[in-house]
Amino acid sequence: MDDGQWTSKHVTNYLKANRGFLEHHVLEHVDAATLERWYMRRVWREKAIKPSTIDNPTEEMLCKKISMSKWKFCRHTDKRQMLETLMNSLAKQPQPGRILWELACCVASSVGADGFILHLAHPQTGVFRIFRSCDIETDIDNGIFDSKIYPDFSASYDYDRETAGSRANFYSVSNKDRHNVASYVAKHRHTITVRDIRRPDSRFEDGSICLQEGGVHVLGAPVVQNDGTLTGVIELYRRPVDNNKSSRGPFQQDDEEVVSSFLVWGGIALHYADMYHALANQRNLHQFLLTVVKSIFQDMVSMDTVIAKVMTFAQKLVDADRASLFLVDHKSNELYARIFDMGDGVGDGQTPAAAKEIRFPLGTGIAGQVAVTGKVLNIPDAYLDSRFNRAVDQQTGYHTTSILCMPIFIQGQVIGVMQMVNKHHGTFTAEDEESFELFAVYCGLALHHTKLYDRIIVSEQKYRVTLEVLSYHNCCTESEFNAIQQLNNSTLEVAGQSDNHFVQQNVTSNTIGLDQFWFSAFGINDMEKVHNAVYMFVDLFGLGQFEQDSLIRFMLTVRKNYRRVPYHNWTHGFAVANSMYVILKRAPNTFKPLEAVALFVSALCHDLDHRGKNNKFMLDTASPLAAIYTTSTMEHHHFNQTVIILQQEGHNILGKLKSDEFKEVLRNIKHCILATDLALFFPNRAKLAQIVEEDQFTWENKDHRLLVQAIAMTGSDLCASSKPWDVQSETVKVIFEEFYEQGDEEKKAGRTPIPMMDRNQLHLQPDSQVGFISGICIPCYNLLYRLIPETKPLLDGCQSNMERWKQLAKDNERVENDHANGAGKPRDDGSTEIKDSKHLPSLTRATSLPIRSYGDLDSHQT
Repeated sequence: MDDGQWTSKHVTNYLKANRGFLEHHVLEHVDAATLERWYMRRVWREKAIKPSTIDNPTEEMLCKKISMSKWKFCRHTDKRQMLETLMNSLAKQPQPGRILWELACCVASSVGADGFILHLAHPQTGVFRIFRSCDIETDIDNGIFDSKIYPDFSASYDYDRETAGSRANFYSVSNKDRHNVASYVAKHRHTITVRDIRRPDSRFEDGSICLQEGGVHVLGAPVVQNDGTLTGVIELYRRPVDNNKSSRGPFQQDDEEVVSSFLVWGGIALHYADMYHALANQRNLHQFLLTVVKSIFQDMVSMDTVIAKVMTFAQKLVDADRASLFLVDHKSNELYARIFDMGDGVGDGQTPAAAKEIRFPLGTGIAGQVAVTGKVLNIPDAYLDSRFNRAVDQQTGYHTTSILCMPIFIQGQVIGVMQMVNKHHGTFTAEDEESFELFAVYCGLALHHTKLYDRIIVSEQKYRVTLEVLSYHNCCTESEFNAIQQLNNSTLEVAGQSDNHFVQQNVTSNTIGLDQFWFSAFGINDMEKVHNAVYMFVDLFGLGQFEQDSLIRFMLTVRKNYRRVPYHNWTHGFAVANSMYVILKRAPNTFKPLEAVALFVSALCHDLDHRGKNNKFMLDTASPLAAIYTTSTMEHHHFNQTVIILQQEGHNILGKLKSDEFKEVLRNIKHCILATDLALFFPNRAKLAQIVEEDQFTWENKDHRLLVQAIAMTGSDLCASSKPWDVQSETVKVIFEEFYEQGDEEKKAGRTPIPMMDRNQLHLQPDSQVGFISGICIPCYNLLYRLIPETKPLLDGCQSNMERWKQLAKDNERVENDHANGAGKPRDDGSTEIKDSKHLPSLTRATSLPIRSYGDLDSHQT
């Protein structure tokens, strides 16, 4: 380098001495394609100048090295890039056909193949379709992987032969006349290499389709999924060296290894593609079912409408041409239908014109067999099945090919059969069966609920008719109305609409003591009670906001709706209303006007339609009322009956009130009637007593007033305990007659009644009556007296009666002692024969309410 010039020798020596510089330069400034060309030139140069020895390999050995070298170093066959390409294909287009196409391209490039033939298998039919490497890529998408059924439920392998290409591109592995490389690989499921397909080979006498493309060196590999399912076969080919189209020669063992490596990744890709399609199909199916549920259950008008919608959706689900739905008549053991063969443009879910109903016995035809066995029938060719009735096709001119018949269950019983006819593309598949089986569950629910809906509609109409009949017979008659009206007109006058109103003297003279707590309802008849109920209402509230005719009809109908039971009858209802009347009249400013109206109406109606049995009895006997009202059963029913009467024409005594006033009164009526349940009395009394003891009570507080109303209702309900002794003893007598009737019913049912309801426990009555009055009545009246002093007569009368019951208890104890000393002997019924006859009347009337049984009591005892 004396002259400053660098020769090639100088450069060569420098690069030999500085190999790091050479490597750095090549990596930084030479692209991969140039490196590939350099490497290939070096390989072929060695091939041309070296002998065929271990150090100088033969052409076969060199082709093997070239193949592996290309796999290892070639830019276009880089492993990572090819696998990334495969994975990207899976992510962008997760169709099995697209994945296999990409896989075949990668494999062909990696082993230096001149081309490939892809054989794709249909999973149900086993038919193969051929794709060549020269085919355009869109051929895959427009071929067998194009779905031709309802778009919401694509099946990846369904194909339309008219659009899929020539019939020559299809063949079946099971065809015995086909002996080529692809069929051999498909049957034996392993990879093979053929050095020259032109040479005779007994394994594949028909050679290979690769010959049509000029290929003579063939490598065939199966594509098998994890579950052993054959997805396809890939045939790779190389053309002969002598035609100057290829210089790679036959495939080698290393090529098989490369192909196997790719097929492993391809199997994984196909597995995830299947998972993707399964999840997509499930998502689509669920969306479809959601649409079905919304459509059917939001428009449940009639059975025909639901059937039409079910059939329409079923057609779409499995891509059927026609659909029929037959229902099972279990009484006649027949299948019947009025709407069938949905098709011919009927697909909007609207109810078609009802055809003449057809019926045939269970077990007849395909649908009949499914109805009997409860098993699915999937018939690919109806004319090959002996159960198919060809006469229908002959009459209609319609040609039936495939049939899918599915039972519809509800609670394990077949209620119908859905029959789908002629899938538009191919035959019904296992996937169709699975989808339709799930769909059939919703069909069953829809049909079942439609039947229930129809029954509800019929029941509602029956209820309206029944209510109309009962209203007619339970309402007052015109003759009763006229009689009371004449009585009122002759004895009752109300002066104008002023705040002051008066009643003529002859009314009060005919009803002596009506405004006194000691008044007895036993002294007047039922119609006189109605007249006096009208009188008390008008006396308290006037007629400024109430119609007299409505008031009369209301009172008459209330009387009519009290049952003829010993105690909880119209007489008791009137007596409680009279007690409330006296409270309101003696303490006129205690409650607000609307509260007072609610209290009086509640007292009058608080036991409407009482059956003479308490709440516990209703629960124990599983009464329909107990099923409707789980707490305060009878009290809720009494309020409901009150509302029903108010709703009758000409009975709404609150009709003149404003809307908000009407609602307020109705709320208070419910509160007051429910308060007559003794189960609510105890917490109400405890709460109010605590407020009073803590000096927190105020009449301005609405909740405090509600508690006082509840206690006032209980006090009025128990007013018999405060009446004069003759009224008290007579009332107790009828109370216990009703209790004994309930006890008799319990004995008939095999239950033991509580002592107060047992006819054979008379000797316990006086002591228990003392306990009832001292434990319930006196605490109630004590609290009421503290808040409304005008109610003191109730407390005084109750205390007086308790002393009488205490004396009877002592007399009873003396009688028992006399019996122990031989003064009396027991009777067969458990009562005692008394020697001293003066005690007999008292004991006959003596009754008991055991303290331990308060929780079992109804809300109305004495």
